[in-house]
Amino acid sequence: MLVKTFGSAVYGVEAITITVEVNVSEGQGYFLVGLPDGAIKESQQRIDSAIKGNGYRMPRIKIVVNMAPADIKKSGSAFDLPIAIGVLGASEQLENVEKLKDFVIMGELSLDGSIQPIKGGLPIAIQARKEGFRGLIVPKANAREAGMVNNLEVYGVNDLQEVINFFADESTIEPVSVNTREEFFNSQYEFDLDFNDVKGQENIKRALEIAAAGGHNAILIGPPGAGKTMLAKRLPTILPPLSLQEALETTKIHSVAGKMPENASLINKRPFRSPHHTISDVALVGGGGIPQPGEISLAHNGVLFLDELPEFKRQVLEVMRQPMEERRVTISRAKVSLDFPANFMLIASMNPCPCGYYNHPDKECTCPPGTVQKYLNKISGPLLDRIDLHVEVTPVSFNELSKKSDGENSESIRERVIRAREIQTERYKNDKAVHANAQMSSKQLREICVINQAGDALLKKAMERLSLSARAYDRILKVSRTIADLAASEDIKVEHLAEAIQYRSLDREGWAG
Repeated sequence: MLVKTFGSAVYGVEAITITVEVNVSEGQGYFLVGLPDGAIKESQQRIDSAIKGNGYRMPRIKIVVNMAPADIKKSGSAFDLPIAIGVLGASEQLENVEKLKDFVIMGELSLDGSIQPIKGGLPIAIQARKEGFRGLIVPKANAREAGMVNNLEVYGVNDLQEVINFFADESTIEPVSVNTREEFFNSQYEFDLDFNDVKGQENIKRALEIAAAGGHNAILIGPPGAGKTMLAKRLPTILPPLSLQEALETTKIHSVAGKMPENASLINKRPFRSPHHTISDVALVGGGGIPQPGEISLAHNGVLFLDELPEFKRQVLEVMRQPMEERRVTISRAKVSLDFPANFMLIASMNPCPCGYYNHPDKECTCPPGTVQKYLNKISGPLLDRIDLHVEVTPVSFNELSKKSDGENSESIRERVIRAREIQTERYKNDKAVHANAQMSSKQLREICVINQAGDALLKKAMERLSLSARAYDRILKVSRTIADLAASEDIKVEHLAEAIQYRSLDREGWAG
């Protein structure tokens, strides 16, 4: 008897429906065809044990399992459940097999028949609804994530017996109900960290406010213990909240990567990713035999924080250059080419020298001559070209640390950032590719960042006196436009330019001695 069940394979951040055809006929052997990988080929032992453990029999005649379309490689253990249900249906141990055509079924089986979580629950649910399936059966742990998709019945199951009972109409499982909007808006502003925890460092808070308001990349340069990491970790608390569309995009990526928090339905806060400096280039940008999203995609719509930037391998940093410009990364293999979104803010931190105390107000740098410049040269010019703000972080004095009063909280700063972003949304409403000042093109820069004669004179003097490089020119104009937006000013004034010029430390000739 031939029975068809339906599963789903995830490629990139999208899913493709897979038809699992199971035919039980005269003969001997178990044949699995349709380009399955090793994990699927091993499913026979799990399925055999799970079926027997629940009081059913595994047919001892010829079983052929075909996964169509047969020219697409399938991977992972999530096809255990649709194959097991197909075997039971084809051997006439499952009632109401006609119901199978209405459901996509996914889940990994344990030997006792319990069902383990899978990756990609959300894109699988979106594709199931798109193709007109009535419902989706997934592991209980993935049910809330998939349940965000409306007009689709999502059932979370714990074991194989529950699925058998469901198709025999003996089950009392209710479809998962998730109020997406309520869950999305309820905890958007709940953070464990806040900027009022940070004593002093008002100039650094200001720089991060500018970065958040314009979507600018930033690098923090300062000695150990100055608070670089502490400040960077609080950046997401002042960013504008995710829109529902952004939250769905972010959730899809985390779902595909298997990084969803347990029982979570939607990622409603901007992600903050902080990989260790030993990370490989593939882990950072994504890849593998079946390409998976890397850290830059997991930071999509959020912040990628690279602590101790010069300690990262140069090759690893260089592969970020193109994704930073295009805000997506394309992973190409012989038979497949996949796009992963990668629209993130880069925040990096570094010591000014190997010992950490170059330019320190109290401690003397012990590095030999030329070492500071050599240390800074670990970061290539083209990468620095993509970082708008270079911020020098100085140690906090005892008087600042001992102050009893709290600093300005994240909520107050976030309100100013949101107002500045609203100005930019209106400015770029006719350009879908640009959402913030940091993303404007050279043509838009000439049209939007117009400065008066006094500003032009100041910028010229700064370029000459501070020996700023040519690449600093565009960055200064973009940052000054953001500073003007924070001040709700239509024009870029001299004071806005003067503040923006301060944030180009590493462009100054002789900065490293």
